[in-house]
Amino acid sequence: MSNPSNLKYTASHEWIRSEADGTISIGITQHAQEALGDMVFVEAPAVGRKLKAKEECAVVESVKAAADVYAPVAGEVVAVNGELDNAPEAINADPYAAWMFRMKPDNAADVAALMDAAAYQAVVDSEAH
Repeated sequence: MSNPSNLKYTASHEWIRSEADGTISIGITQHAQEALGDMVFVEAPAVGRKLKAKEECAVVESVKAAADVYAPVAGEVVAVNGELDNAPEAINADPYAAWMFRMKPDNAADVAALMDAAAYQAVVDSEAH
């Protein structure tokens, strides 16, 4: 699966989608969920939590391992995807539809500065060697 070009990415394998209301949705990439395997648990950050860029803020657990999820930019958590509480496997089914949490970024320019799909693919390719 290719990385959707309308998203931004981090080197720690989060995807970021800008929403019409100025918030951003965050999830883990196809590459990350393939590496982890079948998801069994998702722990999202609390609504209202203020995050620093690159701060550990969530956890995904699979049958193989647990992995931290990092805030792509500084901002405040405004929503979490409660559906993942009962269906963490939605991340495996479609990682780009299964957002984990939404943030209001402190600075929209920080979002624009994140990697595009091509730059993220280069990171994935470099890890494969």
